Amino acid sequence: MNFTDIHDDPEDDVIGAAQRATAASRSTWVSVGVNLVLTVVQIAVGVFAKSQGLIADGIHSLSDLVADFVVLFASHHSKKDADADHPYGHQRFETAASLVLGVLLLVVGIGMLWSAFRKLESPETVQQVHAIALWVAGGALAAKEMLFRYMLGVAKRVKSSMLVANAWHARSDAASSLVVAIGILGNLAGYPILDPIAALIVGFMVTKMGWEFGWAAMHDLMDRAVDEQEVAAIRLTLEQTPGVSGVHDVRTRKMGDMIVVDAHIEVNAAISVEAGHDIAVVARQRVMQRHRVLNLMTHVDPWRRPDLDHAKPTNAAPG
Repeated sequence: MNFTDIHDDPEDDVIGAAQRATAASRSTWVSVGVNLVLTVVQIAVGVFAKSQGLIADGIHSLSDLVADFVVLFASHHSKKDADADHPYGHQRFETAASLVLGVLLLVVGIGMLWSAFRKLESPETVQQVHAIALWVAGGALAAKEMLFRYMLGVAKRVKSSMLVANAWHARSDAASSLVVAIGILGNLAGYPILDPIAALIVGFMVTKMGWEFGWAAMHDLMDRAVDEQEVAAIRLTLEQTPGVSGVHDVRTRKMGDMIVVDAHIEVNAAISVEAGHDIAVVARQRVMQRHRVLNLMTHVDPWRRPDLDHAKPTNAAPG
């Protein structure tokens, strides 16, 4: 999942920080409730039914539960106002939370792989599972898929990559429940080894997703620029500002789900410094209103008509 998918239209109104934080909190508490119930039921039934796959799925639900509290913590801190130590605000708490989610998934996935490999090394120790495990796996699949759709809808509405990460964490759980259900079904059909194989597949899925989320967050923490489409949209807004004759050296870096922009704008060299400053102020306001830009730093360059270059004033002292 590419986080830029949640910003389909750069011209959309920027969602307020308070609204984003409220939506994140509400959707995450829903996830907490679902994952709490699933964790208890899956692990308890997995132990009773002797299903390694269902236990692995329950541990995955537990990791979702921990991830939910990480999101709540980050959401609370990211909405704090800027201060002397953080002049650009605290939006990168969200990026840090996405990194934590990625590391959490990676660790859980590796643990699941290790456990499954141990079982596959001793296939004679694999027992036939109880039929109730299949019903629980099916119910978990339905619950997690509905949770994913709900959370992804909220994430797209408020444009939050942190919530996208958490939503896809829920989808990974839904996919893992499907694999576990198939493994349990195969075990019941007389192929016991399919249950630990299902646990192995789930481990691979979780590990891969953890790596992708963690790697993306690492890039954002290293001031990765936004995609070219969004840069072009910001440049166009600057170019269409009355009084701006040209734009160059537009640079961006991500600050959580917001963007910090540096740009050089060209204004008529014949106007006053005050007039040029006023144009830069209007350009900044337009960009921050139309895009998810936290701050825009403009450098004003003089522009002259090419046919008037010969009339360009010099700094030479009068003879």
